[in-house]
Amino acid sequence: MALYTGRIIQFIANSLLGIFLPIYLYIAFDAKIEYVLYWYLIGHLIYGFFLPFGVQFLNKIGLNRSLRISVFLFAAYNVCLVLLDYNFWIFLILATIILTIGRTFFWLPFHTDLAIYTGKEDRGKTLGVLYASSTLLGVVMPFIAGILIARFDYNIVFVISIIIYLFSIIPYFKLPRTSENYSWGYIETFKQYCSRANRKLVLSNMANGAENAVGIIIWPVFIWKLLEGSYVAVGAISSLIVLVTVLVELSVGKYTDVWNKRKMVHWGSLMYAVGWFAKVFVLTSMQIFIVGAYHSFALIFKDTPFDTLNYELLADQGHFVDEYTVLKELAVQFGKVLILGFAVIIALNFGVNWTFALAALASLFINLL
Repeated sequence: MALYTGRIIQFIANSLLGIFLPIYLYIAFDAKIEYVLYWYLIGHLIYGFFLPFGVQFLNKIGLNRSLRISVFLFAAYNVCLVLLDYNFWIFLILATIILTIGRTFFWLPFHTDLAIYTGKEDRGKTLGVLYASSTLLGVVMPFIAGILIARFDYNIVFVISIIIYLFSIIPYFKLPRTSENYSWGYIETFKQYCSRANRKLVLSNMANGAENAVGIIIWPVFIWKLLEGSYVAVGAISSLIVLVTVLVELSVGKYTDVWNKRKMVHWGSLMYAVGWFAKVFVLTSMQIFIVGAYHSFALIFKDTPFDTLNYELLADQGHFVDEYTVLKELAVQFGKVLILGFAVIIALNFGVNWTFALAALASLFINLL
């Protein structure tokens, strides 16, 4: 319950900035989409190579303590982004360093605790409730953020988001102690990453990370440009899309524990790939809503069973749960690096919209899990 509550608070804070953060960076980089993609690519690459080294410190700090420290690191990261106007390169580099450490301190403990403290018989329902709750609580956030940015500026949204995010540390103090120690060395981690035995885990999560990067980074900038820079319109459409998918999210989470998860992932990934391909041809606000709503609907059928299978796999590793969590994280990061590299080439030569075709292709490969 403590892990759930803390994550929900973070979802509320993140949903304020969420779709608008890539737009903020796009403007900061003088409307050069390739610079935005380069920055995210470098960030994920640094995190991927730092993670096996950084987790060694988590053995000394402890997983739950590192989870609490990450709250302050993510807050500091957002502060650096606010200060970009004062010294762009200094605060951008500082933000990248802090974000790398923050990701290391948060994601390993979070995924490890979630795998350990959720039961196999209701893990899908638990994830469904978590995703649906975060979605429900964030229904109005993009709309509110859009109004605040349009009326004032980004600073007010950053400040509110940081304050809310800091409150997430309170429930994390109630987490039971998790006694897991990361036992692989740096070289051993990458040997395991490249091993045949872990190939399905790695490739499927690389694919999931790849298409996720396009959705988080490129799609918001694309619709903002399409809507002629209207923050209110971006926020309103995003909120409407979220609203129509909440009930479906709860239902899918419940049936994930009953239905065949691999079949759900198979059909969900096909539906999701179709949604990505449809986004290539989006031209109007109504099309953004229709395709976005369909895509969110398909995402539920893909992500809920896929994440459930992932956590089942991690939980089945016993005391190696944190080691395999690192492999999963590495795969996600390198998948993002790979697709962002291709996205730069495609965006510059064919147009940003054709990067969605890349995401469609990546979606199909999650079936390898």
